[in-house]
Amino acid sequence: MKKYEFTAKTYEDAKEEALKELNTSEDNLIIKVLEEKNSLLKKSTKIEVIEYNEIINFTKEVINEITNLMGLTINLEVRRKDSTINIKIFSDHNAVLIGKNGYTISALQTIVRQIIYNEVEDKVNILLDVENYKEKKIKGIEALAKRTAREVAKTKVEAKLDSMNSYERRIVHSLLSEDKYVYTESTGEEPNRCVVIKPKEM
Repeated sequence: MKKYEFTAKTYEDAKEEALKELNTSEDNLIIKVLEEKNSLLKKSTKIEVIEYNEIINFTKEVINEITNLMGLTINLEVRRKDSTINIKIFSDHNAVLIGKNGYTISALQTIVRQIIYNEVEDKVNILLDVENYKEKKIKGIEALAKRTAREVAKTKVEAKLDSMNSYERRIVHSLLSEDKYVYTESTGEEPNRCVVIKPKEM
């Protein structure tokens, strides 16, 4: 992964030098201050700059290497929005990549994120999906939460959903956070922690 260093009197000057030399905009870069000197004799700031395209290409190499070791041939679709990189994996063996309850793709995402963090030394939000598995699962969770919330509001009897990971629980909490008739709580211990939907006192 290519990393560039620029040194100038101030951070802004160093950044402007980077933007000019790389012919890009600031939102396409991750910029980290490496060194600052501020004395009577010398004032300078050294920055390290990494382009998001470099991170994307490196991430694709990492994913391809891991899946090759799994004996899989894949294609990747990459989209970036701000500091989030969304990568969809397409394969003839989606079930292998997804794993039971999505554990394999979640583990792969964790590994890839850690490798990128070790290289960049900064958090980059990388989201992996196998075709539209996560997207479909999120829609399924939202539909279940809405349906259960309606039932709880009608019967005034609380309902416990199946165990979910923290990301899935956040989806339910967020979705129902402003509901007039129900509220949500998490209960239990990992990995069996789940969401309970309860009726509000009216």
